[in-house]
Amino acid sequence: MEEDNFLIEGCKRNNHEAFEKLYQKYASKMKGVAFRYVNDAALSEDIIQEAFIKVFVNIQTFDTSGSFGGWLHRVVVNAAIDHFNKIKKQNHKVVADLSTISENGHHEEVDNNYDYSMEELVESISKLPEGYKLVFNMYVVDDFSHKEIAAALNITEGASKSQLSKARGYLRNYLEKNKTVNHAR
Repeated sequence: MEEDNFLIEGCKRNNHEAFEKLYQKYASKMKGVAFRYVNDAALSEDIIQEAFIKVFVNIQTFDTSGSFGGWLHRVVVNAAIDHFNKIKKQNHKVVADLSTISENGHHEEVDNNYDYSMEELVESISKLPEGYKLVFNMYVVDDFSHKEIAAALNITEGASKSQLSKARGYLRNYLEKNKTVNHAR
């Protein structure tokens, strides 16, 4: 506890050596915490990185009368939950976007009683041609407007809308084809 307080005070003074020592002391144990939530080693590493960034940004607010390990544990758990919620939100947005687009690109309800897993969605998006994938991710996942996409990619808004429409059609066909194949097994 005394060593933690010494390192925390060093972190509060922006001592990079103290940051490193605190990270080395707790990272391995916290990776185990993150792993319990995501069951993926690489993803656990990402969550730990995010958690330690939050800790170091907010270290000034930590009261050394409490347990640093307990505080860090809560930050890691919250980072894992944030990651889960982000993935769930993206999954919902992608499914909602695909299920409300007709073949001609107009928004309307389409009968789609199939729940796609995150793996199926990620795989199908990864199969998109690069231009389609970029516009689809920017528009559906990251909430860019067609105007923002056009400016970022140096294309017209019409081209952005066209790429998005083609991406949706491609994804719908790919997912429907795989749904049929997977259900036939």
